[in-house]
Amino acid sequence: MNIFITGVAGFLGSHLADDLISQGHKIIGVDNLFGGELENVNSEIEFHKVDCLDLDSLNKLIKNCDIVYHTACTAHEGLSVFSPATIVNNTFQITANTLSASIKNGVKRFVQCSSMARYGKQDKLPFDESMICKPQDPYGIAKYASELLIKNLCDTHKMEYVITVPHNIVGSRQKYNDPLRNVASIMTNRMLQDKSPYIYGDGEQRRCFTFVEDVVSCLTQAGLREGISGEIINIGPDSNFITINELFAHLSNIIQFNKEPIYVPDRPMEVKFATCSAEKAKNLLGFKEKIELQDGLKTLVNFIKEKGPKPFNYHIDLEIINEQTPETWTKKLI
Repeated sequence: MNIFITGVAGFLGSHLADDLISQGHKIIGVDNLFGGELENVNSEIEFHKVDCLDLDSLNKLIKNCDIVYHTACTAHEGLSVFSPATIVNNTFQITANTLSASIKNGVKRFVQCSSMARYGKQDKLPFDESMICKPQDPYGIAKYASELLIKNLCDTHKMEYVITVPHNIVGSRQKYNDPLRNVASIMTNRMLQDKSPYIYGDGEQRRCFTFVEDVVSCLTQAGLREGISGEIINIGPDSNFITINELFAHLSNIIQFNKEPIYVPDRPMEVKFATCSAEKAKNLLGFKEKIELQDGLKTLVNFIKEKGPKPFNYHIDLEIINEQTPETWTKKLI
């Protein structure tokens, strides 16, 4: 089949493309290279440097494609409180454009990569797909609004859709010099430079992390498996929940880092506990946690070691600077 992937040079999109190519599919992909890297792009991909805000280009490139995977996003949840225009535009609007081009060109199925930010703060854990979404920040609001738009337009125009909800993915190709997202990569990049990582609040925020290959196998099925149109599916483990403090301890052990972290004030609107049920993914997509957290973190550390630690690049401007804006960003401490 002809399969179109947005964000194909990024962490998740490039791994997804590799998996689909290995199964014999033709991949057409776009990326504006804002968060992706050309070196991630498989030589067998028909690659175009295109921003998903460019609707005309999407309409031309999606023609004759059977499935569209939308992985592109400026996925900076914490930053969205202080740069809402940038994050919302590069979350909601690019979804609207990709969706519009998909419907116009008769795509069979649209697969959306959403975020566990859709859930916000809930009264019970783990989060499951039946819960009423209560997003706490502009990024989560934009992701959930994108889902509502997908359901509305796909139901109206009779296009199949599946909304996947990956969470806290780690592994090779993660953009590790971005100081604004990907806590495991930020910590690793600093620690390999013999610098203590920053931890927001008390570090007892609880998360579940999963290795990219475990997520990709489910994403592939979300596009190809019959009988799952209209489903919303969490993708990630429902065990081995750890705190940010425990994440630091795991990485310290792998890297043999012997300094303490630096604690700074909480970031506004950060959800304290965010863990998801994997039952639906197990039943519909055959999700299995094949790679243990410790092994996934070792792969991440080895990837950054091989590429070499890098200075952090503050590549997104802060739109709102006030007493709530983290000093780690305003003073570029990371």
